[in-house]
Amino acid sequence: METFFSFLEKRVDDSSSLLCIGLDPHIPDLEEPTAASALDFCLTLIKQTAPYAAAFKPNAAFFEVFGAEGWTVLKQVIEAIRAESIRLGSMIPVILDAKRGDIASTADAYAKSAFETLGAHCITLNPYLGHDSIEPFISNPEKGVFLLCKTSNAGSMDLQNVFVLPTGSDSPMPLYNYVAHLAQQWNVNNNIGIVVGATHPQIMGMIRASVPDLWILAPGVGVQGGELASALKSGLRKDGKGLLIPISRSISRAESPAKAAAEFRDQIVNIKRELNREVR
Repeated sequence: METFFSFLEKRVDDSSSLLCIGLDPHIPDLEEPTAASALDFCLTLIKQTAPYAAAFKPNAAFFEVFGAEGWTVLKQVIEAIRAESIRLGSMIPVILDAKRGDIASTADAYAKSAFETLGAHCITLNPYLGHDSIEPFISNPEKGVFLLCKTSNAGSMDLQNVFVLPTGSDSPMPLYNYVAHLAQQWNVNNNIGIVVGATHPQIMGMIRASVPDLWILAPGVGVQGGELASALKSGLRKDGKGLLIPISRSISRAESPAKAAAEFRDQIVNIKRELNREVR
């Protein structure tokens, strides 16, 4: 049975890439402040960068801002990724960056919206409400989630660094580490990963040591100041996988997004090669 992460790993192998292309149509980057212009922006990025993408990550907020028309465009963007995947002969996963978090029928509706209505393969979730809030998203092994664990923003320290005492334990740990352990415990269908910002490489290294097998989505490289080499050194699994590097503005605002995506993909390959030499 295929799971979300076995699906992702096929694409990683096909593309020789760990690059996740962010589709964030910021209004100042568009020719016009319209949903139609956002669609054109995304379609251009998809066409230029698909050969180098291990995954695409559209951010729901930049589509929601256009109202109902924005939701239509988001669905069209996801359909365009599928069409480009078919053209390339390799399916590219779509991670919907929506950071949902709710319970019961509301969570179920969010899951149906993301997976059935929009056609995404994976979604980012806030796990603060506990296991029952993510259960509707993980019941199908072919659909995946990335749980917010240690986010890339400076304000993440306000809550995520607080020490907690898990039930039955005598050893306090940071909340982000507890979330990582819960994700590992809940990952019975190989479809749960975690979000750990590339802006916190030391923390990423500690989390990786705690959960050696989980996939990590590591935002923050580029505009936010995260360093690619540090993220790869801290977050890669021993098999050279397990880490997705989302990059948005550093590619979309480049003179040639195709060239920028190719260069990032190649940097990742070269850094991995150097890290392998260091291990030997």
